[in-house]
Amino acid sequence: MPLPIAPAGEELTVKKILADEKNKRHFENLGITIGATLSVLSAVGGNVIIKVKEGRLALDRSLAMKILV
Repeated sequence: MPLPIAPAGEELTVKKILADEKNKRHFENLGITIGATLSVLSAVGGNVIIKVKEGRLALDRSLAMKILV
């Protein structure tokens, strides 16, 4: 399921990233890779705030829809 639809507060595993190479490298630099665990802290209007490792990230709807968990 795409990240904006995922339930908040649960630990999720990234299954697939549907992005071009430039965005995949950007996600990798942020710690979002296939197999990485993250959790959705909040989702409002498709925009999500996620916790990856020890940091928090805000992603807009277009980027968040490319991450499948």
